[in-house]
Amino acid sequence: MTELTFRHATAEDIPAVVDLVQSAYRGDRSRAGWTTEADLVEGQRIEDSMLVDLLERPRTIVLLAQTDQLVGCCELSAEHDPDIAYFGMFAVRPELQGAGIGDQILRAAQQTAIDLWGATTMRLVTIHLRNEVIAWYERRGFTPTGATHRFPYGDERYGRPKRDDLTLVEFQKPFPPTTR
Repeated sequence: MTELTFRHATAEDIPAVVDLVQSAYRGDRSRAGWTTEADLVEGQRIEDSMLVDLLERPRTIVLLAQTDQLVGCCELSAEHDPDIAYFGMFAVRPELQGAGIGDQILRAAQQTAIDLWGATTMRLVTIHLRNEVIAWYERRGFTPTGATHRFPYGDERYGRPKRDDLTLVEFQKPFPPTTR
């Protein structure tokens, strides 16, 4: 298994993070991995300005996973409820997907949320049609909350949907008491 180091992103990391997230989700490069959204949404997954905003938000970090290069990332925030950490913008380089890097990032994200904010639960949203991604999260202990959210149609910062029926479904995972 690849040994990763983790650190918080800074403004200097923005171009590399945008490229990583784009490569994992959108366009032809994303098809090298199994997390692509290229058949559902086209265009940008995130823009530089959106990442700048994330890095400036209180109680929000972008966690980077590195070897000798950037191989993965995720967003963590506890803006609204200190017990619940939001997990998003999860990306692993497409050519490295399936090698256990995502598991390592998820574990590091969980521990970071506990250490920084005392979080007891992690929450995320994903497109309802992404069955492989949903199954991956469920195998790691996430369960549906029953909440759904409208896909941000009309906001091209999140891309241009190729379908008109996209919904975001919410999942959560309580942290075991021994890790808190």
